[in-house]
Amino acid sequence: MADTGTDRDWTDPACPVARTVDLVGERWSLLIVRDAMEGPASFTDFRRRLGIARNILSDRLRRLADAGILSTSPSGRRHVYELTAAGKDLFTAIVALRQWGERHAFADGEPRSRLVDAEGRPVAELRPQGRGGAPVSSDTTRVERAG
Repeated sequence: MADTGTDRDWTDPACPVARTVDLVGERWSLLIVRDAMEGPASFTDFRRRLGIARNILSDRLRRLADAGILSTSPSGRRHVYELTAAGKDLFTAIVALRQWGERHAFADGEPRSRLVDAEGRPVAELRPQGRGGAPVSSDTTRVERAG
């Protein structure tokens, strides 16, 4: 489980968004989590898929493991990294980022990867809902600050 103690230097200790960004908001960390969603992978697998420098990959894997997002286990001479329950729980966030990117980071007709379900159908667009099922947005919600 992630160290959420007061000894950590949080950007904004009372904000869940800030704490999440502190844990996984760096570019390579999110791409490692994205790739780990395809299943267990070794250091070499991540390096080959991402083209990331060894020292950066080593640091990010360690940080993600320390935060309880990845677990590691020996597999022969290598260590294999796998998402924990907390890591798998980032799926919705990864899908939301993907869908935002599909809408805003590509030109019309520009080739891109697709996320599909087990039957090959595109995943439905994520939209936040209130408790009653009605859509909510930044215009219809507010943050209640701690303290």
